[in-house]
Amino acid sequence: MPATKNRLMAMTEYTGKYTVDFLEEIGYAFSLFSESIYWILFGQFKKQKIKLSNTAREMMTIGIGAVPIVAALMFAIGVMMAIQGIHTLRKFGAEPHVIPGIALAITREFAPLITCIIISGRTGSAIAARIGTMKISQEIDALRVMGINPVRYLVSPVLIAMCIMVPALTVMADVIGIFGGGILVSMSIDINLYAYFDRVMTVLKIDDIIQGVFKSFLFAIIITISGAVNGFSVKGGAEGVGKATTRAVVLSISYIILTDMIFTFILNH
Repeated sequence: MPATKNRLMAMTEYTGKYTVDFLEEIGYAFSLFSESIYWILFGQFKKQKIKLSNTAREMMTIGIGAVPIVAALMFAIGVMMAIQGIHTLRKFGAEPHVIPGIALAITREFAPLITCIIISGRTGSAIAARIGTMKISQEIDALRVMGINPVRYLVSPVLIAMCIMVPALTVMADVIGIFGGGILVSMSIDINLYAYFDRVMTVLKIDDIIQGVFKSFLFAIIITISGAVNGFSVKGGAEGVGKATTRAVVLSISYIILTDMIFTFILNH
């Protein structure tokens, strides 16, 4: 009995500790997000406005730099969806019905999800590594000494750039994913590309595209704040930076998938 009681107490303490740590991190994330929005809206009145050059540089890194990998993967996903859809529907003699499935699945789900997973691994990790490295080298303390708010300088420009470029990449992913599916459909069944895109335009509604873009906007915020929270929380030198970078990517992808599940349920019921 004493051993069982001790194990129960240890489990309770462990659960309580991690629950408190989780709530503290969520609170810090909301605090960081609120402070970033504050500097975006009111920084110019505090003589610490967000520099356009910093935001433009981040937009180039986040958006333009990610175009090749997003385009290649979304084309492949469009092709794979067409292959699987045609293989499944062929059993029922309904191959042409693969077109609505490709169009809706890509615009509502796959384009924002795959794009943001790529951006999470590519940019979310870079945010955590940059801020974490600056923290252990005491550059963040130096910014404070110079009167420069670290959140305004490091997080706000990235947040603006992410909220612009990630939805833009998602729209590009929509087009390329649907095009990739169209190439396979035109090669596999008796439907040319013109008829394929005509069917896509008939099936798709603006709400389907907006749903995916809205999700990508939320995912962009999650990636930015997750990277910043883990970067500012770095401890233990270079090893701590590595752990924070890994944790930022894992958590942001986890939160993206959970958020996607919740909003898919809400928006489709």
